[in-house]
Amino acid sequence: MKKSIAIAPNIETLFGTRDENVRLLEDGLNITINLRSNSIELEGAARDVARAEQVFSDYETLQRSGYSFNNGDLNSMLRVLTSDPNSTLRGLADAGRQRSFGRRTVQPKSSNQRRYLEAIEKHDMVFGIGPAGTGKTYLAVAMAISALLSKRVNRIILARPAVEAGERLGFLPGTLQDKIDPYLRPLYDALYDMLDPEKVDRYLEKNVIEIAPIAFMRGRTLNDSFVILDEAQNTTSEQMKMFVTRLGFNSKAVITGDITQIDLPNARRSGLLEAIDVLKNVEGLAFAYFDEGDVVRHHLVQRIVRAYDEHKTRVAEEQMLLLAEPKTTESAPVSDKLPIDRDNVSSSELKQ
Repeated sequence: MKKSIAIAPNIETLFGTRDENVRLLEDGLNITINLRSNSIELEGAARDVARAEQVFSDYETLQRSGYSFNNGDLNSMLRVLTSDPNSTLRGLADAGRQRSFGRRTVQPKSSNQRRYLEAIEKHDMVFGIGPAGTGKTYLAVAMAISALLSKRVNRIILARPAVEAGERLGFLPGTLQDKIDPYLRPLYDALYDMLDPEKVDRYLEKNVIEIAPIAFMRGRTLNDSFVILDEAQNTTSEQMKMFVTRLGFNSKAVITGDITQIDLPNARRSGLLEAIDVLKNVEGLAFAYFDEGDVVRHHLVQRIVRAYDEHKTRVAEEQMLLLAEPKTTESAPVSDKLPIDRDNVSSSELKQ
């Protein structure tokens, strides 16, 4: 099917740098897009062409309403749109406008990220599980800030297990807080990225935002709060049970972790692994899973994650092959094992 649509003002901005967005639409929707002198020609299956036409129509509508795309948001939205048949460009843009993230606009950059944000909105407890760089913590902090600024909660509590990954806390200089702060730095980074530094400092001073090791959560009931547990793969079973039972009225909890980076002495003791198994059928909470396709850091990170996964699979296969090999129980004759001293053996004995 072929369809020609009129060229709208400033439509060239939709195409992206070196037409990267056009290629993304062509590959994702399985269509061909050709720019004519006074029109844009779409060719492909009727359903795919209709979706592409909707993209151009939505983009024109958003531009007329004054919507501006920043920091690669348009490319991210198109990636989500091409992988999810139920999403539209206008719907993704409107969802972003409904949330206030401080000084930044936060848009999901993959279908899994979009489902993660929707799960946080709909459920009181969400587990975000996946490799590094998939936005688990960053998006959770963004949703917490959105809830705080819209006065749906009164405070944000960010917790993290202070588990050494080869280092020792005791050798760090300063007070206990000084020793712990480096382990909580990723949470500080996300806050300062979305809010003005003065506002973050003021919130921290007034305990509107609290950042602490998970051990400080024991015995508390957290009401009217947005609680985030980061690096949950490094919690013990006891710590995880303690944390998920802290939730009070009008509160949300997001637990994030990467089960491939467990720093506990015994990986099988990870509270996150146990929680996945124990809580999978509990009504009212949700699990969101990420993979290397959701990595939004440098493009090398995506390749590195994939390489480690392939290496892990390869090692596991080699171990299985070694276990499957039959073991020989017959021993060779003693005469075959011992070296022959030719200087002390006669020629007749050698012939035998």
